[in-house]
Amino acid sequence: MSTEEKENLKEKALRQFKNGEPLFGKGGAFTPMLKEFLEEALEAEMEGHLSSDESGREVGNKRNGKGRKTVKSSHGEVEIETPQDRHSSFQPQIIEKRQRILADNLEKQIIAMYGLGNSLRDIQDHISEMYDT
Repeated sequence: MSTEEKENLKEKALRQFKNGEPLFGKGGAFTPMLKEFLEEALEAEMEGHLSSDESGREVGNKRNGKGRKTVKSSHGEVEIETPQDRHSSFQPQIIEKRQRILADNLEKQIIAMYGLGNSLRDIQDHISEMYDT
């Protein structure tokens, strides 16, 4: 997310807050931030998966496009793109295959850490440590 996009997100959040509009869910200011975090975390997991495959277990396994998935959070639905690999051996941890409901505590932690000024990379590293991925 660029600096300009962050500023736009901040302005939108303040405007929605002042007008009593929801900050989450469809049209909420924080929904794109949650979407971006989840997609970046899944991409990082995929990179880790593919780099571990290079050790010889699965020769020729590479990225194979993306799928779409709608995940329900406590504040509404978020549509995300999920990375796929050719051998279908990728087992994501942050949002598992066929999982449709985002863990409530995970969502709150992401939003709280972002609100404290942590970068998406810092949040991703923290979540990776929590889930040992």
